[in-house]
Amino acid sequence: MTTHPHSAPPFDTELKPVLEIIGRSLSPSLTLADLPALRADPGTATLDQLLADGRMTHEERVIPGPEGAPDVLISIFRGAGQKRGGPGFLFTHVGGMIFGDRFTGIATITPWVDSLDAVIVTVEYRLAPENPAPAALEDAFAALLWTADHAEELGFDPDRLVTVGASAGGGLAAGLTLMARDRGGPALAAQILMYAMLDERNDTASSRQIDGIGVWDRHSNEMGWSALLGDRRGTDAVTPYESPSRATELAGLPPTYLEVGSAEVFRDEMVAYASGIWAAGGDAELHVWPGGFHLFELFAPRAALSVAAREARTAWARRLPPA
Repeated sequence: MTTHPHSAPPFDTELKPVLEIIGRSLSPSLTLADLPALRADPGTATLDQLLADGRMTHEERVIPGPEGAPDVLISIFRGAGQKRGGPGFLFTHVGGMIFGDRFTGIATITPWVDSLDAVIVTVEYRLAPENPAPAALEDAFAALLWTADHAEELGFDPDRLVTVGASAGGGLAAGLTLMARDRGGPALAAQILMYAMLDERNDTASSRQIDGIGVWDRHSNEMGWSALLGDRRGTDAVTPYESPSRATELAGLPPTYLEVGSAEVFRDEMVAYASGIWAAGGDAELHVWPGGFHLFELFAPRAALSVAAREARTAWARRLPPA
């Protein structure tokens, strides 16, 4: 049997009906005309829902922003019965660089506040297209510096600071980790990149396969990157911090956890990034979840694949040594 050269891998049988439901209200191919609706309801857990079980506390702070830029809003999550000395996580949120807030997609890691005695700081970075690159990245780096400087006050081990992000936030987390290496700190124990937006060129086999199907297809990806980078997109003016797949030197990074679905745009750039870390002599663990579409864990948290993804990620985070 012959197949089309751009035929996509099959979706997981448990996830496929969920995807059909999603498709009734969310097109795979988004445009800037969809932005008001996306910003009105990013479709993930709200703050009230995150706090409903009483296991963690929430505090807002306004911290100094990048030089010459506005101050930055952050949220701090700690256990209601916090035991000091656990890991600290700086989270950068889902949203294609163009929508979402600091809570969008964070439900994937908030259980660590209880199970790992973690402190999680999440940052309200500026969004494109109103605020093109490097605004989001510099906001997030300001939050990373602040978090590192306030480890004792927040109650986490300063040698166990980790960058973690999902989708657009995964790309930002990768960029932050490169920046921390190249700017001489802060020292990071690890980075966790969940289905990360790493390559503005949008020209992999997986980006061509996920076209008009799934969640966040190649056209959505094109739109998000163009909103972020404008006329610089696709030129040598784009930095590896903004588009981490452009990094030619991946030595000196902390241990890295990478995960992605087999049926999403970001599959191949994630695999390539893991391969680059290994080629540079680095430490990386890669999971490609078979049949997973983009953000499958957020849309179908009880699916077997989602449970497996959470368990693998948590097990890795639990065994992390200090930096």
